[in-house]
Amino acid sequence: MSRPPLSQHTIGPFFPRSFVRPDDNDLARIGAGAPPSTRGERITLRGRVTREAGAACVNALVEAWQADAAGRFRHPADPAHALADPDFLGWGRAATDADGAFEFRSLMPGGYAEGNHHRAPHINLTVMASGLMRPLVTCLFFPDHPAENAGDPVLALVPPAARARLLARPEGLADGSRCFRFDLRLRGGATEETPFFCE
Repeated sequence: MSRPPLSQHTIGPFFPRSFVRPDDNDLARIGAGAPPSTRGERITLRGRVTREAGAACVNALVEAWQADAAGRFRHPADPAHALADPDFLGWGRAATDADGAFEFRSLMPGGYAEGNHHRAPHINLTVMASGLMRPLVTCLFFPDHPAENAGDPVLALVPPAARARLLARPEGLADGSRCFRFDLRLRGGATEETPFFCE
């Protein structure tokens, strides 16, 4: 008797190129062809998804979601969602290329209160790829906000020696926006692997 696959079975490879549309990687627009939000600093995020020994993770899917520049989400679960930037979607998707590279365009996120804690500006990332048993979730933080990073309750869960691996690195300017680099190492040594969080 055959059994249906469970949610814990390996993902993919079943991400056709048509699964990711043009501009899906632009979090600052509410849809293809829409003008990007102007409420905040434009940024570009670039990185690579790699496996052990730095091998490129080809045809992986990276999803990003974040608060707008004022720290609000366009979602009813956010008490201030009615004040969220109406031109900012805050969610995007990118597929890695033959070198494992991906890119997102967005705005610098704002920090926000969550319960009794304050969250530092960050972008949430999910990685799905062939061979993974479940999606991997992590957060990237920005070096511009050291005091907020030091008090972030999620970053505090990561061992101190590994926290630097969750900081995006500045990489100059491109088309008038600041660029940051954030590489995702799915598997590697204790000083290489990206810290991931369980859902």
